Amino acid sequence: MTSGSVSARQHGSLAWLVLPALVIFTAFGVIPLIGVLLLSFTSWNGIGEITPIGFENWVSVLTDPGLVHSLGVTFLIMALSWLVQTPMSILVGVFIAGQQRYRTVLAVLYFTPLLLSSAAIAITYKALLDPNFGLGASLGIPLLVQNWLGDPVLAIATVVFVVSWQFIPFHSLIYQGAVRQIPASLYEAARIDGAGRVRQFFSITLPQLKYTLITSSTMIVAGSMTLFDLIFVLTMGGPSDATRVLALDMYLRGFRGNMMGPASVIALIIVVVAVLLAMGVQRMGGKDANESRLEGA
Repeated sequence: MTSGSVSARQHGSLAWLVLPALVIFTAFGVIPLIGVLLLSFTSWNGIGEITPIGFENWVSVLTDPGLVHSLGVTFLIMALSWLVQTPMSILVGVFIAGQQRYRTVLAVLYFTPLLLSSAAIAITYKALLDPNFGLGASLGIPLLVQNWLGDPVLAIATVVFVVSWQFIPFHSLIYQGAVRQIPASLYEAARIDGAGRVRQFFSITLPQLKYTLITSSTMIVAGSMTLFDLIFVLTMGGPSDATRVLALDMYLRGFRGNMMGPASVIALIIVVVAVLLAMGVQRMGGKDANESRLEGA
């Protein structure tokens, strides 16, 4: 028996392991998506009769300037969130990867936001940022007494801050695990060569985190495309649609406007854009996903 046939038999037996995941993905991912696709060609208010109308929903949504605005707001929040979350997550992940006990205690406290729901976080920040009764007014700090959720620019900045506050701990956890997988021999060799901590960080740590960065960025991109609950509670898309992201636009059209057809079109646009962006980010990592762990080994 050749090595090729043995490898083929092993891959054939391992293929059965993905069957449960494939069944679940088909039941809860593919089939609902097909239903949404069919619904996008109909007129339905959510309770009445479903009437086929062809491409009318697609034409109305794709020619609506509101779609371009919502897409632009989504991309803006996505880019700003990545710019804030990625460097902060890397720094925090590298810090808590240390073996000191106090870092472990700090890590436990720092991961607290992961235990909170987005709605609870949004309600809390909405109360804290209230210009009349919030934290700034209570402490008498003029800098904090701003119309955080009433000014379009400040509202975008507030959304990015709150989203980053919630998800930086999650991404830090990913980087923490990746940093602990870097061979200690690399740092020992660097110290022998006289490299300081900063040089070690940029010459060893960052290159070894390349594929973790790709994974984290993919999750930020995909998560930003479906960001809804936090913005819904915090700003409801305001002021003046300044924070009306695509997922919120879909909800407002479907469940507030009772227009399930156009909402289905937006849902499909979200899926297509998210998949394309995720594939683009993944392609930046190259073809060999194991290259980073093999470097220097």
